Amino acid sequence: MDISSVGSLSTALSQAQTGDAVSTLVLRKAMDIQAQSAMQLLQALPQLPSNPPNLGNSIDIKV
Repeated sequence: MDISSVGSLSTALSQAQTGDAVSTLVLRKAMDIQAQSAMQLLQALPQLPSNPPNLGNSIDIKV
């Protein structure tokens, strides 16, 4: 391996690291946008009225 190939290898590795970093940032941004969209959808849901306190306290079972 000669000296000139070491320089080109170093450049290639640097470009690969930069590409990986950019891909990671793009993925993180896409996940943030997805989370924001999900929160907006959840906030847009109508609030359901709560059940009266006597519901769900007992179960009738017949065999």
